Amino acid sequence: MKKLCKNLTFQVLTAIAVGIILGLLAPDAAKAMKPLGDLFINMVKMIIAPIIFFTIVLGIGKMGDMKKVGRVGGKALLYFEIVTTFALAIGLIIANLMNPGEGVHLDTSKGKEQVAQFASEGEKMNFVDFVTHIVPSNMVDAFAKGEILQVVFIAILFGFALASLGSFGKPVIDLFDRISKVFFKIVSIIMRVAPVGAFGAIAFTIGNYGLSSMLPLGKLMISVYITMILFVFIVLNVICKLYGFSLWNYLKFIKEELLIVLGTSSSESVLPRMMDKMEKYGCSKSVVGLVLPTGYSFNLDGTSIYLTMAVVFLAQVSGVDLSLTQEITILFILMLTSKGAATVTGGGFIVLASTLSAMKIIPMEGLALLLGVDRFMSEARAIINMIGNGIATIVIAKSENEFNPNKKEEIEVNVETNVM
Repeated sequence: MKKLCKNLTFQVLTAIAVGIILGLLAPDAAKAMKPLGDLFINMVKMIIAPIIFFTIVLGIGKMGDMKKVGRVGGKALLYFEIVTTFALAIGLIIANLMNPGEGVHLDTSKGKEQVAQFASEGEKMNFVDFVTHIVPSNMVDAFAKGEILQVVFIAILFGFALASLGSFGKPVIDLFDRISKVFFKIVSIIMRVAPVGAFGAIAFTIGNYGLSSMLPLGKLMISVYITMILFVFIVLNVICKLYGFSLWNYLKFIKEELLIVLGTSSSESVLPRMMDKMEKYGCSKSVVGLVLPTGYSFNLDGTSIYLTMAVVFLAQVSGVDLSLTQEITILFILMLTSKGAATVTGGGFIVLASTLSAMKIIPMEGLALLLGVDRFMSEARAIINMIGNGIATIVIAKSENEFNPNKKEEIEVNVETNVM
């Protein structure tokens, strides 16, 4: 029993259960728990930038082969585009089959200010701005603001420069290796309070929004969850089989991370831990460093599914009968706009607003309907995003012969030995 209580999976599950009960029985007290969730996520965000930087720099610096770095990056971007397009298309198809907007009344009196804010941000959003945003005007500012893509860009440049120095750069690589280990030790310390963070976040969600807020849009939520489950166990499962590894074993390996994301509604809350886990699973440090952080901006499978389903839902609620040509147009618009969803706060809504603004046939006011239930769907989006990025990392590692399955087997043997 003592060993079970020390298990992180057990602790997080217990914390989530207690948070839900508190949210249902004492909503006001549950709302006051919000700072606990915010503190945990801030603690993780605090170390994301340096961990990404050191991992990428060490990966490139130790790899030495610049052509290989370019090849890995190219493969990753191609994979991201193909899989997210599948996710967008599946969301579009299921939304048309299930018609989640049928019978939902469009009430434009709520959330006007928030909708106006998202609409304003959406109008400003374009692909050129997204690309130029990747290059920071100030190196320190990129780290201070935790801009993942900008940190990735800086790290790649630094890694290239360090690798080109040969033996002269080796002392720097050794120093960075030691510093990196310190940051990953900080991660393990922070994860001890993960149950507290999960408790605070889930208690606030239930206490603030209440389960009753889900009922009017229950069909949309069920449609989104079913689609995401089908995507994981059909599309991603096929990808896993093609590359010779088990989806189920992979999910068991990251079960603690899945629960933390479920509790906090943030895939960023486990990014440093996922980088460490992917290395332990068998992926090389260089591939993990290049693929996983980049995937958090370019490979948002869960967000992609939600976006297409939300657009079709809003069209149905507004009484707009979309033609096949218009739905294909939605697909192409979202292929571009969805890539910026993770770079700004409220990214999902801003992408939705920019898509509706570009189409000019679906009323923007419908966004107000989604405000109340978005928090309940964000857990699913975050979990699918995380699962998809882990699988992408394994796929690219295997395609580059940068995967060592013995690492995972050694870990499992050590765990079993310790338990016994």
